[in-house]
Amino acid sequence: MGKVYAYSGGMILGDSRQKECILAIDDDDEFLDMLKAALECYGFMVRTSSSPKDAIAMYRDHRQDIRLVLLDYRLPGMTGEAVFENLQCLNPDIRVVLVTSHQESVADRMVARGLRGYLQKPFSLPDLTQRVRDAINAPVLACSTAPSAA
Repeated sequence: MGKVYAYSGGMILGDSRQKECILAIDDDDEFLDMLKAALECYGFMVRTSSSPKDAIAMYRDHRQDIRLVLLDYRLPGMTGEAVFENLQCLNPDIRVVLVTSHQESVADRMVARGLRGYLQKPFSLPDLTQRVRDAINAPVLACSTAPSAA
């Protein structure tokens, strides 16, 4: 009988394409679990963090793999806006979608600085996947055309 191996390298079984990785940051662990399960059903690899500082460190260490960040606004010890600014220091062209129960005016300030989208809670799964796909496929921002370190 042959051995069965589990692959954690982000590969889709039977497919040579690598899964697109999303980092989800939210202080609600149940919401993160739901988000992870839903997006994995659509073929994404999802990393989660309920700690803003841990999330920033995770992005720093794995930014070459992470295509998009889903970010809540209200987090313990740091606002989503502050997390966004920290992430932009690591990658000026970071693709972030704000997922929050706050009003759209909260996102307006961030959109002016490069936020790629906004989704107000509660939302539907089709809306979520469309925002994720739109943000991943969006062109590079004009202000971030400097070559990145490889």
